[in-house]
Amino acid sequence: MVLTDTHTHLYSAQFDSDRDAMMQRALDTGVRMMLLPNVDRESVDGMHALEDAYPDVVRSMMGLHPCSVGDDWQVVLAELFDWLDRRKYVAIGEIGIDLYWRKDNLDQQKAAFLWQVDQAQRRALPVVIHSRESTQVILDALGNQSIPGVFHCFSGSLEEARRIINRGMYLGIGGVVTYKNADKLRSVVQQVDRSRVVLETDSPYLSPFPFRGQRNESARMIEIARVVAECWSVSTDEAAEICTKNAKSLFFDD
Repeated sequence: MVLTDTHTHLYSAQFDSDRDAMMQRALDTGVRMMLLPNVDRESVDGMHALEDAYPDVVRSMMGLHPCSVGDDWQVVLAELFDWLDRRKYVAIGEIGIDLYWRKDNLDQQKAAFLWQVDQAQRRALPVVIHSRESTQVILDALGNQSIPGVFHCFSGSLEEARRIINRGMYLGIGGVVTYKNADKLRSVVQQVDRSRVVLETDSPYLSPFPFRGQRNESARMIEIARVVAECWSVSTDEAAEICTKNAKSLFFDD
């Protein structure tokens, strides 16, 4: 089995005590590629260090998380995106709009998001979108643009899923799909085009059942793959193969 974790914050301080052991557990369960989204200025060094330590299985993204957007967002983005002339990245992310934690700076969040989308298009890179309580706002902000990318941690409706897929984008499915109260999300996964689904953990967050409430890690990708396989009535190996192929198509195919 070969798994790709398309969204995992393995540079988080929560892994400082056992990072190498955690990475080995992921490899032992079949995770062969782990993609790291950036969050802010402070996350860059740790992200790069992990990629340098595991160059065969770790790839970085560059972006500014919507919860990190402040009055100085233009200055911060200029600093962050300077890195794109110095290193190679697989995507622009994690970017987007978050209306769960903060609603008072929507205009700033939207401006920072669209600036990063423009940069991604200029550089022919996919985008990784954070859309907590903001999927409709993001789709409206994008207008009629069809851009390569993924709506990370998707947990929306079938209608939203189809709108995303019709734009040529992907759904990032994580631990939420394994929760007992996630029947609607499992129904969405069952009905959408399988070629538009990628798997993720969002570690150290959103640990899947039966580890809910614990620190998440990439080794738990297998639990997500099992539930997606059940939704599709295929083996876990086949679900992993499909989703890994999709991830490769989005992030690595020229």
